[in-house]
Amino acid sequence: MLQPTGNYDALRETFRWPRPATYNMAAAVSDEWAARDPERLAIRQVLENGSCRDWSHLALNRAANRLANALEGLGLNRGDRVALLLPQIPQTAIAHLATYKTGAIAVPLAALFGLEALRYRLSDSGARVLVTDTAGLAKLAEIRSDLPGLDLVISVDGPETGVFGFDDLLDKASDTYRTLATTPDDPALMIYTSGTTGQPKGVLHGHRVLLGHMPGIELSQNFLGREGDLLWTPADWAWAGGLLNALFPALSLGVPVVCHASRKFDPEFAFHLLERQKIRNAFIPPTALKMLRAVERPAERFDLTWRSVGSAGESLGRETYDWFAAEFGFNVNEFYGQTECNAVLGSAAALGVSRSGAIGKATPGHQVAIIDDEGNELPAETLGQIAIRRPDPVMFLEYWNKPEATREKFIGDWMITGDQGLMDEDGYVHFVGRDDDIITSASYRIGPGEIEDCLLKHPSIALAAAVGKPDPLRTEIVKAFIVLKPGAEKSAALENDIRTFVRERLSAHEYPREIEFVTSLPMTTTGKIIRRKLRDLESVEG
Repeated sequence: MLQPTGNYDALRETFRWPRPATYNMAAAVSDEWAARDPERLAIRQVLENGSCRDWSHLALNRAANRLANALEGLGLNRGDRVALLLPQIPQTAIAHLATYKTGAIAVPLAALFGLEALRYRLSDSGARVLVTDTAGLAKLAEIRSDLPGLDLVISVDGPETGVFGFDDLLDKASDTYRTLATTPDDPALMIYTSGTTGQPKGVLHGHRVLLGHMPGIELSQNFLGREGDLLWTPADWAWAGGLLNALFPALSLGVPVVCHASRKFDPEFAFHLLERQKIRNAFIPPTALKMLRAVERPAERFDLTWRSVGSAGESLGRETYDWFAAEFGFNVNEFYGQTECNAVLGSAAALGVSRSGAIGKATPGHQVAIIDDEGNELPAETLGQIAIRRPDPVMFLEYWNKPEATREKFIGDWMITGDQGLMDEDGYVHFVGRDDDIITSASYRIGPGEIEDCLLKHPSIALAAAVGKPDPLRTEIVKAFIVLKPGAEKSAALENDIRTFVRERLSAHEYPREIEFVTSLPMTTTGKIIRRKLRDLESVEG
């Protein structure tokens, strides 16, 4: 989408969004390359034993066509929700593409989700189809009775009673399929994100979300799409970061993607993978970059061929930025956005847009400003809220079944982020912090409401509040303040039991790593917990 140039200002002035009458993500990611260069490498899967399996664009496209035919044959209709509970494997990409081809809506779910997190998202989305694996089936078995609308379950590990086998369906279906001619605004993808109160919200995106990501992702990889480029990310493909900051933009540019299904990030393994696969481009969230610092002398020990690294999801920080540049000889390109509207600010070292301690500047095609509570743009060096003006192709369509929450996301035509920042005289935006209760931990944005709801189900807990506590590695950790029921006694054993209780029901990134038992919580006169007071206390103590 972008023409390589050395002038950021000229690029912003001349950039124009394409305005196609029809646009389908599967066509852009797969159909076009399957026709144009069918044997071009699309995905390289690195298996546990170190061997690789390569998927060409033609093979990927034919598999997606087969699944699209199979899904339609089983009754899938346009607009139906298809949930994907899968790790970073080629079948995940195939399921996404098949869903888009049919005009259905993909709902990616993280493999680390616990039962309550899955139950809520599958129920709220009204998913009719679930594509998963053996681990996902084990979780589903415990909540299936609560999901009457879930008609069809498919496992990539083969058929079981009441479950179709992924490969069996593909084997019986035609490998030709005419992708639906959707409009850019037709819904395609729904990713759940946490809010400050209550349960997570389904962020519904149109097919145009991929178009909207392209300038920011291309710049974050110093003009991704050069000859020999090969991209990898440790970010789960269930998140916007893995899907829209890496997988789909790369494939749409003809850049192959390396995938590896790992249970947790291993910095030593990451460097070995970068070396062995000769990876040139990487999207690595800030926490993972901080973990890479634990590896001794990586630039000396590994023969690395990478030329670009993009990072987003939380604040990178000056120290990590400076370490990376000193160790590897080039700058990390930090960029910024939210699930609702991503990659709207960023750095691009190839254009000379890179400054330690700053997110970057507005990406071509996006209008970003610092505004006050009335929606007025603020002058340089003035603290306010980071906001993005609509219309914008990367901006979400709505929160699923939550019109009021959708309206509250805007002040006039400005989509508010809940992030405080300021813009300096040169146009660089500096992130200052959240202005709400969202917890940012290891690039995950965690809403306290879901954690608190889970905590209150514990038999020993009367009241609970969850806040973010500053942490040098993860940015923040989840800390829970807990008021026990009469008769319950605080103890190390109870703390561990509470952590396990939340971890098993929600996910491995949402459980409270720190617990403090208290006799009362700060409350408003209407009975709402004032998390700000607890959060401010932690910031001071931290």
